[in-house]
Amino acid sequence: MPGLVSIKTPPETPALRISVSDENHGRNGPGSSRSEQVNPKTNSPAPRRPPSPSTSRAKPSPDRSSGKKKSPPEKVEIDESSLDNPDLGPFLLKLARDTIASGEGPNKALDYALRAAKSFERCAVDGEPSLDLAMSLHVVAAIYCSLVRFDEAIPVLETAIKVPEVSRGADHALAAFSGYMQLGDTYSMLGQLDRSIESYKEGLKTQMEALGDTDPRVAETCRYLAEAHVQAMQFDEAESLCKKTLEIHRVHSPPASLEEAADRRLMALICEAKGDYELALEHLVLANMAMIANGQETEVATIDVGIGNIYLSLSRFDEAVFSYQKALTVFKSSKGDNHPSVASVYVRLADLYYKTGKLRESRSYCENALRIYAKPVPGTTPEDIASGLMEISAIYELFNEPEEALKLLLKAMKLLEDKPGQQSTIAGIEARMGVMFYMVGRYEEARSSYENAVTKLRASGERKSAFFGVVLNQMGLSSVQLFKIDEAAELFEEAREILEQECGHCHQDTLGVYSNLAATYDAIGRVDDAIEILEYVLKLREEKLGTANPDFNDEKKRLAELLKEAGRSRNKNPKSLENLIDPTSKRTTKKETSSKKWSAFGFRS
Repeated sequence: MPGLVSIKTPPETPALRISVSDENHGRNGPGSSRSEQVNPKTNSPAPRRPPSPSTSRAKPSPDRSSGKKKSPPEKVEIDESSLDNPDLGPFLLKLARDTIASGEGPNKALDYALRAAKSFERCAVDGEPSLDLAMSLHVVAAIYCSLVRFDEAIPVLETAIKVPEVSRGADHALAAFSGYMQLGDTYSMLGQLDRSIESYKEGLKTQMEALGDTDPRVAETCRYLAEAHVQAMQFDEAESLCKKTLEIHRVHSPPASLEEAADRRLMALICEAKGDYELALEHLVLANMAMIANGQETEVATIDVGIGNIYLSLSRFDEAVFSYQKALTVFKSSKGDNHPSVASVYVRLADLYYKTGKLRESRSYCENALRIYAKPVPGTTPEDIASGLMEISAIYELFNEPEEALKLLLKAMKLLEDKPGQQSTIAGIEARMGVMFYMVGRYEEARSSYENAVTKLRASGERKSAFFGVVLNQMGLSSVQLFKIDEAAELFEEAREILEQECGHCHQDTLGVYSNLAATYDAIGRVDDAIEILEYVLKLREEKLGTANPDFNDEKKRLAELLKEAGRSRNKNPKSLENLIDPTSKRTTKKETSSKKWSAFGFRS
């Protein structure tokens, strides 16, 4: 039975490479695919180390690997009335393939592919789904993506998905699976991670129905979906899928296989993000042993960097230095002194030396990395440079040099602004720029940066993440500084709702939003609501968090001042916040707000 193979393009593959499989022939080992996509998986949206790449990638088609360009096909004039000829569709698809292979350009290929799809649609037998039609639509969508016309590719793929009937057998299941995965990648390039993940889930479901739960090809799709969850910072879902991938590979792969190593690298990234550093270290050590056994020297060095990162998080500095230096030696000998991999290790060493108080060494490593990024070697991607600049910016922020950090963030953003699928990463950069602007007192620019970040995060489906809640809180603080108090209250309310859901009531970020919301309510005259919030926060601290935190005394003092002003005593049984924040409650006018004395409360970032 033909297999279902995850459609993925290697990160190093140029964007525009489209091939159409010949009729009755597969494209990836035992599996047969009706289409091949062109858009690669996007990098992680947050400024974090990327997940370990999957070792299972689509093999190049014969046209790709031959190394020879075909001569351009002769221009063919086609009468629209001839589209009813059943032989015309396959001929037009071949023309589309040959046009791309010759390097003549995608626009002519798009014309051929659109006519092929129209021909297959006209020639389809009533009641019989046409897999040729589905294939041609996949190719049309792939060409749209190569032209960066992602919005036009989506409806084409949505139509293609409806063509096959999975119940009719493996070929139909494969066509549906290919469509879902290609649709997911297209949404990902638009930065719509929530829709991308939903499409991948549908593809995985289709694949599992056809192949069962334990097929090795299912494992590859599970890992692909897990990587998407990591990009969306949905680490619990990613961990569950990665565990399933490991279980499948234990059954079907030999011990210490490359597949298992890739799974463990991804699992280590997930564990690190969740703060389980010891388990992350265990996975990386096992992955390292597998790579050594397979003679993958460069990959061993990459994992050594990851091991160094874990040691750094565990404050095991000597072991971290040893891991970094070992990786640095390999990268210099195999890639050269000016390769971005060398720069990335310099950045890690700069971070380590800052944390150990060796500021001179830290600054020196930052400067060495910046020299490499200023004159990148051929083949260096803008994403690699931008990622390095963001990490160096964070170190300059620790040096208390916000202006220099801002310059680096601006450079990173310019490198990514024309790249599809980087909306979430750019949103993260803009959020950090907002922090920098706020630190130097440029509140209008800070609010503008936060607003841009919020807009992008809403569009990318991250409006329910903890990061989004934190950005809303920071934007609210900027609005307070600009005396836009009503706007700040709305932002704090939305941030509170998200952080309660994602982090819980007792998390420090949630408690900070409670404090800011109470201060804002006091400023706009909602004193009773401010009192209720502070009573709720103090009750949380007394019953669950303890009173040793210095914020406890500050909040208790604030509450006492408010109660004195209101002529009340403290209520030991405050009502739930779920019933407290009422969107229909009476708001004070701008005139009333301006006439009220400014709140004595402090605000927390």
